[in-house]
Amino acid sequence: MPKNPEDRRARRSRKLLKESLLELMKRKSFSDISVRDVTDAADMNRATFYLHYSGTAELLQSVEEDLLSELQALVDSHMQETFAVGSVAPVFEPVLDFAVEHREICAVLFASSEASGFFQSIQRLVHENGAPLVRTWFQPEDPRLTDYLLNFLAWGFIGLLAEWFEKDMALPKAELLAAAQRMADSAAAGLFPREERRTS
Repeated sequence: MPKNPEDRRARRSRKLLKESLLELMKRKSFSDISVRDVTDAADMNRATFYLHYSGTAELLQSVEEDLLSELQALVDSHMQETFAVGSVAPVFEPVLDFAVEHREICAVLFASSEASGFFQSIQRLVHENGAPLVRTWFQPEDPRLTDYLLNFLAWGFIGLLAEWFEKDMALPKAELLAAAQRMADSAAAGLFPREERRTS
């Protein structure tokens, strides 16, 4: 059965609106962007915008949700290997490649104070995926330490990416990955004594 052309048009409209918002956010603060700004940039009327979104805040949220959904699917595809080898290395490189592929979107969101919800969503994503790993590898007696570690790593990784993008990715990817791995290992080692590590 052929796909509904109305669905294709709706997807295309949403895509254009998101792209237009991100392009505008490169030049001006999100709070200064109106629905008319977005629709003018997308060469679309406001009625079409309101068929999909209630305002620019919902549009930005949709951009963030799309990115996070793709990122979670990527993490899911590497989780089994990550558990098996006892290291986050299997997921680090594909996540970094994902960030590079979506560099423009990430850079815009990192630079926008209105996208702080995006940072919190990444923090939740790191916690939800990292907590089972920490429990398996370290069996921490105090679960609060898991929260501290994962929050530290989440914000650290965001800062690392933002700095890397700001420096136009001058540091080779392999060196960045190695540095991130060492920082993650050092943070874990600082919180969890070696004897708490999984021995099996």
